[in-house]
Amino acid sequence: MRVTKKIKEQMVHILEETYHDTKPALIFRNPFELLIAVILSAQCTDKRVNVTTARLFAKASTPQNIVDMGIFTLEEEIRDCGLFRNKAKNIMATCRVLCEEFSGEVPEDFDTLLKLPGVGRKTANVVTSIAFHRAAIAVDTHVFRVANRLKLATGETPLEVEQGLQKAIPKDKWSQAHHWLIWHGRRVCKSRNPHCTECPLSELCPSKI
Repeated sequence: MRVTKKIKEQMVHILEETYHDTKPALIFRNPFELLIAVILSAQCTDKRVNVTTARLFAKASTPQNIVDMGIFTLEEEIRDCGLFRNKAKNIMATCRVLCEEFSGEVPEDFDTLLKLPGVGRKTANVVTSIAFHRAAIAVDTHVFRVANRLKLATGETPLEVEQGLQKAIPKDKWSQAHHWLIWHGRRVCKSRNPHCTECPLSELCPSKI
C-alpha cells in the first residue's frame, strides 16, 4: 500500500480528532523540572518518573539545590528510575552547567540545550516544545514505532523520522502531534500485540495485522 500525501493528511486528521485533548503525562512546574523529568524518563515509565520527581523536587527543586545535595544522595533519590547512576551523573553535570553558565535557568535555545550533559534531540525537543512553546516534534520509542508503522514518516533513526514528520505534519501542529503519536502508541499501536481491530487508523494503515 502506497501512503500518499492525501492519506498522510487523513492520518493526521484522525489522530487529532482522537487525541486532541491529551496532555503531557509528566508532572512539572517549570522548565527545570521538565528537563530533569525527561532525562529521568529514559527507559522508564512516566508514572514512575512522576513518583520519583515528586520526592526529589520536595527536597531539591533548583539546580543549586541538586548540586548541594551531592551525587550519592541524588543517586539514592532517583534509584527507582533505572540507570540511576548514569542519570545522576548527567543531572548533576547539567545542574552545574546551569548554575555556572545560565544563572540557574534552563536555556531556551535548542542547540544550547543539546550541549547539556544527558540531553539529546528528544529531550531538547520536548523542553523546547512544552516549556517554551515552540514548534518541535520529539521522537521517542512510541513516536518512532507509530510513524514507521503508519509510514507517516519512515526512517532507521529518530532524526530521520523527526525530519519525515516535519514534512508530513503542518508546523503549527508539530508539538500537539507529538502527543497524539505517543498516546496512540501507548493505547493502541503497542510494541507487541497492537490493537489493530480497535485502531481508528486501521483502514489507512499499511502495517495492520
